[in-house]
Amino acid sequence: MLHKIDQIIFAIPTATKDERREILNICNETDCVVKTVPGIYQIVDGDVKLSKLRPISMEDLLGREPIKIDLASITGYIEGKRVLVTGGGGSIGSELCRQIAASRPERLIIFDVYENNAYEIEQELRHNFPKLNLTVLIGSVRDSCRIERVFEEYKPQIVYHAAAHKHVPLMEGSPCEAIKNNVFGTYKTALAAIRNHCDRFVLISTDKAVNPTNVMGASKRMCEKINHHISPIQDEYIEKYGN
Repeated sequence: MLHKIDQIIFAIPTATKDERREILNICNETDCVVKTVPGIYQIVDGDVKLSKLRPISMEDLLGREPIKIDLASITGYIEGKRVLVTGGGGSIGSELCRQIAASRPERLIIFDVYENNAYEIEQELRHNFPKLNLTVLIGSVRDSCRIERVFEEYKPQIVYHAAAHKHVPLMEGSPCEAIKNNVFGTYKTALAAIRNHCDRFVLISTDKAVNPTNVMGASKRMCEKINHHISPIQDEYIEKYGN
């Protein structure tokens, strides 16, 4: 006989964060309402009662305290600046463009090799930010002449380099493409930034670059090495994302 379950209560305070994430992901695949009990230390300290069930939050899956981002200082730095986002039509690049557009830059330049992705984010930004000074360009970071012309013409002060091949299994079958696009693309973009006196260069990297065990991770680790040696640029940063 099948049990008709409407609600799942997660009540395993001793579960590790990985076990917790795995169990909750399985629960979330059902149509049930998923709730969790307070942490064991909260109950012992008397902060909350066991009867206080609550819905699952993103913090429950994270397994640590969320990092609080100082959006005011970020907005203050971008406001009034010329900002270039390579790979601006991709999953990470497009979200960067949304956040940058809301920070009132002097100009936002999106550079992407995939015209469909570039077109979609362009239409979205023009609709949501009608006063945004937006330029969308098609081209590859592998093309030294093309990326150099972009820097010479638009003189970006801040660069977010998000253009990359990120698919782990596919890059195992095409390692040369990962190196050409990720490593040489980063080198050529960084070189153009140096030659055109860019103030800040931010490399979008991945957790796979830490002790890499695959081609994609190794290629991004090489990108980080390149980024560390961009000494002529005033500020150079690496942002890692889990993917």
